[in-house]
Amino acid sequence: MNATPATPRTLFFIGGRNPVAKPGSVEEMGFKASNLAAMAAAGLPVPQAFVLSTRFASHFQEATGGAPGELRDALAEGIRHIERESRLCFGGRRRPLLVSVRSGAPVSMPGMMETLLDVGVNDVTVEAIIRSTGNPRLAWDCYRRLVQGFAEVVHECPPHPFAARLDACLAECGAASTREIDFLSLAALTRDFLSLFEEHTGAPFPQDPLQQLEAAALAVIRSWQGAKAVSYRRARGINEGLGTAVTVQRMVFGNAGGLSGAGVAFSRDPSTGANGLYMDFLFNAQGEDVVSGRHALEAEVPLGRLLPDTLSELEGVARALELQFRDAQEFEFTIEDATLFLLQTRSAKRTPWASLRIAVEQVEAGLISAQEGLARLAGVDLEGVEELAIARPEELDFLAGAVTAGVGIAVGRIALDVEAAQRLAAEGDEVILLRHETATSDIDGIVACAGILTAVGGRTSHAAVVARQLGKVCLVGCSELVLDLPARCCRIAGRVLAEGDWLCLDGHSGRVFAGQPALLRRRPIEWLQLVAGWQRACSASPGQEAAGVAQAA
Repeated sequence: MNATPATPRTLFFIGGRNPVAKPGSVEEMGFKASNLAAMAAAGLPVPQAFVLSTRFASHFQEATGGAPGELRDALAEGIRHIERESRLCFGGRRRPLLVSVRSGAPVSMPGMMETLLDVGVNDVTVEAIIRSTGNPRLAWDCYRRLVQGFAEVVHECPPHPFAARLDACLAECGAASTREIDFLSLAALTRDFLSLFEEHTGAPFPQDPLQQLEAAALAVIRSWQGAKAVSYRRARGINEGLGTAVTVQRMVFGNAGGLSGAGVAFSRDPSTGANGLYMDFLFNAQGEDVVSGRHALEAEVPLGRLLPDTLSELEGVARALELQFRDAQEFEFTIEDATLFLLQTRSAKRTPWASLRIAVEQVEAGLISAQEGLARLAGVDLEGVEELAIARPEELDFLAGAVTAGVGIAVGRIALDVEAAQRLAAEGDEVILLRHETATSDIDGIVACAGILTAVGGRTSHAAVVARQLGKVCLVGCSELVLDLPARCCRIAGRVLAEGDWLCLDGHSGRVFAGQPALLRRRPIEWLQLVAGWQRACSASPGQEAAGVAQAA
C-alpha cells in the first residue's frame, strides 16, 4: 500500500509501542478518540487505532462515489500503523486484520452517528479467520454482520429484508437468538445476505477490504448530517459546525464464543448517582448487540459467575477511569477469550438527581473542587430536582414489571410511534412512548415524551442513555408488552390498551400501572444545602468567577 504520508493534523495513532503520536486536542481528534488516547497512555488495554481528524474529515462530507485520493492515502497510512503494531494483515490470507469504523464528534452524541464493525472480512478472509482461530462460527458471524451493516449504513438499505431472512433462519434452526445459530447455518445466512445486498444495491458486495474501509469512512462522515444526529444536536444545543472525526480500530471479538462477550458499564448508577459498577453484558456478542436495544438482557448469566476475576478487573477499571477523568464514566468493553479490552469511555450521561448526588459526593471526597462542582451543575435546574413517588400504589391497576433504565415516575397518554408522541404532546398532554425496542432514530419522540416503555433492550442501550440524559423515565425489557400498530393498541399482560389511554411508569420499582395516580414529591434538601454553601463560599472568594456559575446553577 504505497501512499503519500498524511499531512500534519490529519492522522493520530493510538496504541502499540507509541501510544499517541502527535496527540491532538478534543476538537481535532473528537471526544471518543481523545479519551481512547488518554486510556492507552495510562496503560489500560486499548486495541490499536488511528484517527482521521475532524478538520480533515469535514472535507469529505459531500463526497459521492469513490473516496477522494487524499482520503484513500490517509486510510492506507493508518492501516499500516495498526498492521505494524498488531502483526495482523488487512485483507491477508493469514492472520487477517478486521477493523471497526466509528464516528467521534468533539462532544458526546451516543448512538446518533454511524458505526461499522468487522470491516475487512470477505470471501478470502472469512476462510483465513477460520484457519487462524479454528472458529468457523466467529468467521461467518462477522461476515454476515458486515454485509448487513454495509447495506444499511453505506447504502441506506432498509433493514427489513435482512431482519426477515434472519428470523427465518432462527425458525429453521430452532434458535432463540443469533447466538444459538450454528456455523453452517450462519454460512448459509451470509450467502443469503450477499444475494440480498446485490438485489437492493444493484452491485455485488465489495471484496476489496480497502474499498470497504473507504466507503465505511465516508458513511460515518456523512452521518454527521443524519436526521437523528441533527435532531439530537438541536435538542442539546450542540454547534452544527463541530463535525466528526473517524476512528478506525482493530477489532476484538466478543462474539468468539466461550468466555467472550461485550458490555457497557458505568462507574456509578446514572439514574440515582449511587457509587458502584452499573453494567449490562452479553456473552458471545459484539458491542452493537448491547447498545442497539434489540436484545433482552435480564436473563443473561451474570459475568461474575463465569469470570469473577474479570469482573474484579472491571470494578478496578471503573475506579481508575473516574479518578483519571475526575467524573463518573460510561465505558464500553469487549472480553475476548477472558481478556479485557476497553473500546471507549466518556462522562456518563445522567439524570439531574444523579448529577446532584455525584457532584456532592465527588466534592466531599476531594476529587473535584466546590467550584468545579458548581460548574458541573450549571446546566441543571436545581429547583426542579425532585423524586416522585406514587401516593397510593396499592389502589392502582398493576400490569407488569420491567427493567429500570431511567428513574422517576411518568404518567401520560400512550403513544405507539414518534408521530403520535409529538401530536399528543402538542395537544398539551404528557406522553408515554411505547416501542418494541429502544432506537436512537426515535429521538424526536424521546424528546416529546415523559417516559418510555419497551418490550426488549437493556439499561445501557444508546436510546436509554439518551432518555436518561434528557430526564425521561425509561423502563426496558417488559416481556409482557405486545404492540399492535395497525390497530393502534397494545397488550400488556393480556390487558388491551388503546393509544391515548393513560399509563403510569414507576422508574423506581420497574412497575407499570394503568391509570392516572396521585403523586408525592421529595426534594434532596441536604444536598441542595451543601451546594448553597459552595455558592456562598465561592462567591466570597476574591479572584474567582464562581458567582456567575452559582447563579446559573
